[in-house]
Amino acid sequence: MSVDGGVPAEPAWVLPAALDDALEGFVEHVRDERGRSAHTVRAYRGDVTDLLTYCSDRSVMDPSQITLAHLRGWLALQSANGLARATLARRAAAARAFTAWCLRRGLAATDVGDRLASPQIARTLPTILDAAEATALMDHAAVAADDGDPVAIRDLSIVELLYATGVRVAEICSADIDSVDRRRNTIRVLGKGGKERTVPFGGPAAQALAAWLDVRGRLTDQVSGPLFVGVRGGRIDPRTVRTVVHRLSAAAGGPEVAPHGLRHTAATHVLEGGADLRTVQELLGHATLSTTQRYTHVSVERLRSEFALAHPRASADTAD
Repeated sequence: MSVDGGVPAEPAWVLPAALDDALEGFVEHVRDERGRSAHTVRAYRGDVTDLLTYCSDRSVMDPSQITLAHLRGWLALQSANGLARATLARRAAAARAFTAWCLRRGLAATDVGDRLASPQIARTLPTILDAAEATALMDHAAVAADDGDPVAIRDLSIVELLYATGVRVAEICSADIDSVDRRRNTIRVLGKGGKERTVPFGGPAAQALAAWLDVRGRLTDQVSGPLFVGVRGGRIDPRTVRTVVHRLSAAAGGPEVAPHGLRHTAATHVLEGGADLRTVQELLGHATLSTTQRYTHVSVERLRSEFALAHPRASADTAD
């Protein structure tokens, strides 16, 4: 917005100096000390700015004056305005992170957010593919790549690698050529919080990747740098990868999935193949095992078969 003469308009509301300083200090902490992504930093800034604006509207001038009632009132107002439970839970988490930081920095005497509850979220699993559907997707992508089109060859390599490794879409987009060890069939990716991990992949993904690297020069003159590039030669965008996965999975005749669905598919198939949760945790790059437990599920058939083998009274003909 601008006023007459093209001069930018003043913000509708300016935070009191102490709240503004706390906001900037917290954002620096999230960005520089915790190493969060630009997207996460923007989300924290937006949520905490909204909270502090609410508090300022109620005569709060300093972080030490924020109370649990302010936090609850802020969330209640957003709930009344129709915000989704997932958004409310995220904002509650941002508020708790901010008040905890204020306590550590001596800006408040207590952590009022420690008693702030989050709304419960119904956790739903993304659409995943069974083994036959995953094979059909890879076969369809391979047929599309048979004509030698470098974009189709790239797309085959992307879906093969996503399914083979379970990496996040942002991780595969940020990978460089030298992230891949073709002798050992591993790829090094940078995950959340700037944590690096090395993930293995199998023969089909290795073959698809080799075919892509053979034709990559037809889309870009960069001999190093990004592993996957777009049609204009720059690093591929996550939106492009999402479009590729949606398009190929729909065309393959099975469920339409997103890259996150391939990630969950990979984890599920590894778990059902006999891997333990710790292995899947390392594969996915989860910081805690509890995240992996929520993210993966075991098929009823495998659970029943293991129970039958392990429990002494599992057999139907066991005497009472």
